Amino acid sequence: MRKFTKPTWLAIGWLGLMMFFSLFGWLLPLKSWSFVYEDDLEVGLFSSGHLLGTDSNGYDLLSSVVAGTRMSIFIAIAAVSLGGFIGSVLGILAAYLRGKVDTVMVTVFNVGLSVPNLVLALALVSVLATNLDINQAVPTWRRIIVLVMSLTIVLIPILGRIARGATLSWTSREFVTAARSMGMKDSKIILRHIVPNVLPALIAVAFLAVGVVIIAEASLSILGVGIPDGASWGGMIARGRNDLEYAPHVLYVPIVFLALTVISTNHLGDVVRSKLDSREAKV
Repeated sequence: MRKFTKPTWLAIGWLGLMMFFSLFGWLLPLKSWSFVYEDDLEVGLFSSGHLLGTDSNGYDLLSSVVAGTRMSIFIAIAAVSLGGFIGSVLGILAAYLRGKVDTVMVTVFNVGLSVPNLVLALALVSVLATNLDINQAVPTWRRIIVLVMSLTIVLIPILGRIARGATLSWTSREFVTAARSMGMKDSKIILRHIVPNVLPALIAVAFLAVGVVIIAEASLSILGVGIPDGASWGGMIARGRNDLEYAPHVLYVPIVFLALTVISTNHLGDVVRSKLDSREAKV
């Protein structure tokens, strides 16, 4: 950790702040993000009682950002965790067993990767998060579940291909061959020798995937099929895009938080990947 650069420490600090907002934001002396300040409409930045101002509806932007952080980070971590687990299991098994299993899984991964990620997620959310009765609103919890499931399906072929490639590079190593010659079961070889060596590569990609999911969730919210009512960063952007002319800070505040978070996750992913490359060079 002493070798970390200043940008790396800044990225760690920013992500730490976002995690604090996600886990302990409810402890901050802030009113609910849905509370309306009827006398303070479109108040600017650093105003009295409103550090980040308010929007045209009277919502405090600081409270909205804290609540949006919780929602956006939860969706990103949930989708990446589920997609990483399922994709890594399928990728590792395909690379280790080879044969027909590998052929089928590679075909499935290629088909999944051939469809644009945002288009696939948009189609899934549009179909699964709608009611037959157009006059009846879809519950927010249902939108969250469908959104996580859709983004998970999008991530499975991406992370599965990475897990498969990493597994192929480790199955040909001498210690794996020695374990097979000693009669060790395949399950033990995978758990003791393959998974510990593939996991660092997946962690490096997971940081990048978190940024991708945050952007995808924001894009879906802007298109009207994501989290409604400004409950996430994307929802805040969608709600504030009509205020750009008269109160641009309403749109810029969630964009800045989203952009800095994505930049931080991408930077940490690059740092982990560089450490991984140096580690593999020594093996």
